[in-house]
Amino acid sequence: MNDYNRNIKNNEMIAQSKSNIENIIFEIIFMYIKDMVFIMKAEKGKTFRYIFVNEAAFLFAKLPINFIGKKLQEVASEELAARLQREYLTVCETKQNHIYTDQIKVDNGDIIHAESVLTPIMDEQNEVKYIVSITRDITESIMEKRLLHESKQKYRSLVDNNLDAVFTVNLDGVIQEVNPAGLKLIGFRDENHPLFSLYELIDEDNTLFYTSFRKCKLTETSQSIDCKLSSKNGKTLSVHTKFVPIKVNHAIRGIYVILRDISERTKTAEKIRYMSFHDQLTGLYNRRALMEDINLEIKRAETEQVAFALMTIDLDRFKYINDTFGHIVGDQILIKVAERLLEFKNYKCHVYRQGGDEFNILLSNTNRQETAHFAQRMISRFAHSFYLNSQEYFISPSIGISMYPHDGKDVETVIKNADEALFCVKERGKAHYQFYRSDMASSITNVVPLETKLRKAIQKNELKLYYQPQIDLNGHTFNSFEALLRWESPTLGLVAPNDFIPLAEDTGLIISIGNWVIETACEQIKVWKALHNKDVRIAINISPKQFQQPNFVEVISSSIQKFKIQPSLLEIEITEGVMENIKEAIPILRKLKEIGVIISVDDFGTGYSSLSYIKQFPIDVLKIDQSFVRDVVLNAKDAAITTTIIHLGQNLGMEVIAEGVENKEQEDFLKNANCQKAQGFYYSRPLTCEDAEQFLKDF
Repeated sequence: MNDYNRNIKNNEMIAQSKSNIENIIFEIIFMYIKDMVFIMKAEKGKTFRYIFVNEAAFLFAKLPINFIGKKLQEVASEELAARLQREYLTVCETKQNHIYTDQIKVDNGDIIHAESVLTPIMDEQNEVKYIVSITRDITESIMEKRLLHESKQKYRSLVDNNLDAVFTVNLDGVIQEVNPAGLKLIGFRDENHPLFSLYELIDEDNTLFYTSFRKCKLTETSQSIDCKLSSKNGKTLSVHTKFVPIKVNHAIRGIYVILRDISERTKTAEKIRYMSFHDQLTGLYNRRALMEDINLEIKRAETEQVAFALMTIDLDRFKYINDTFGHIVGDQILIKVAERLLEFKNYKCHVYRQGGDEFNILLSNTNRQETAHFAQRMISRFAHSFYLNSQEYFISPSIGISMYPHDGKDVETVIKNADEALFCVKERGKAHYQFYRSDMASSITNVVPLETKLRKAIQKNELKLYYQPQIDLNGHTFNSFEALLRWESPTLGLVAPNDFIPLAEDTGLIISIGNWVIETACEQIKVWKALHNKDVRIAINISPKQFQQPNFVEVISSSIQKFKIQPSLLEIEITEGVMENIKEAIPILRKLKEIGVIISVDDFGTGYSSLSYIKQFPIDVLKIDQSFVRDVVLNAKDAAITTTIIHLGQNLGMEVIAEGVENKEQEDFLKNANCQKAQGFYYSRPLTCEDAEQFLKDF
């Protein structure tokens, strides 16, 4: 038996007069109630003495065995005694029940939250004689309240700091609560706003909003939509709306309406859609829009049994404007062309830009006669010039036309046939219009088999170099040829360069063909050196695409090394178009000069800014274009230009070669002007390799 139980036995002996029932009650109170019970006697002088405590209180407070009759200050620590003294004095002063809470640190370091109820027991004079203190451990309750409070704070933090607008509404749509983002979204500044219906912010015609709200309420499931919202400041916003049911004890009590402002995203999507169907430069509809509109026109035409026309428009000589005045001027011209085409726009006429200088016009519900009249009006309108930066420009359109359903019954065929009609316009002089005819397809479809044959021409050894002599006019001697490419096809015969060189350029075959020309020329130089012991220079033409290849210099260098020839016996002929990009051209030309290759400018005088080119580039030879030489005897201007080029070349230390000499009068003029060399039919046509060897022997 512990000390406490012995003390209780002593108390029982003192209270022998009490009944057994009272003993049982005391035993329950003092030994089995978990709440801590303290009975204190209030004495004069603000003194409080322990009279009774139950077992729970005795053990928790760790009272000494002889605590009965002792004062607070004799049992408790100074700090605890002072705190308890204040609470008991409050009861004595108020003579009423008093409740207070306290935090108690136990031996293991935990903090226990305790709530004490102090009840005064009065004597006959209505003074406090005893105070009964019942102390309960409320730690669990406090922790639950704290967790609940933290949960509420987390909820408030989530809602209040949410970038989305969160509205708490009742089942009738009346707003009960709004977070700061919501106030900002709807244009309220004051949080103490009056209650109003969420429906006031939504257009009455927006049935999807009302339907989604009701569905959330009835099915108790979340719903999402995109809609328009009118804020209190008059702004109309695009919002993504989510309806979330508020459930309490499995019953829906309201709805969270979460709004996210997607106005910028909507604008961006609209902008992307606009860009998807519009040309960035001119603002016209683009090819994608054209394809969709033709599809719609086909469906309408099938239903209403009507026809429509598609015009494909190409600007004549626009590339010349672009190359001469630059792309900025070219773009401005395209904008002005678009504006002029829009003059024709109406409910039956829609204008599109495919890209580059190609435009389309779609004419709805029309016939061949009306379309022809429309095309003629357009050509007449383009007879008027364009003005840009005080400069006058004349631009003519070439127009190809296909009619639905006569010229095609699907989108691809209608577009293709309009393109083929345009191709024929270009071939026949430009600046007019042409309706599609079925026989037009043959001229274009021939390109495909021609390309196939050209790809195999190198493998089958069908490409040949012809050589045209270049004659020294001073001593009528000879030491150089210009190599000219020819295609001898077994099925097509001798194909002219004008027929396959542009195709080679377009398909990229010009690179492999050009490399073959370089290697063949170098090999021929070596052969002629070995056979005739003559240093014969061969000039080869280099296309702009070949010149721009990263390994172009290496191809030249490796061929020279492969056949062990003098680099100065290989002449590279470039056009002025090659040199338009000065930054790229100068390093390449300098590397070629370091190798020792001769560099010549072909067709000099026909391009733009020729003088600036020869000033900046390491050029050895100028070749006068045959367009100047042809009428040099008859035309004073051609004579003056030719003479000027010759004198310019001499003063700059360059060799000058005149092309296209066809008679003695032209030769005499060139001699008198001190031109060094000439070539043309007057001396010799381009020769096969065998004929060129004979020329070498005979000359």
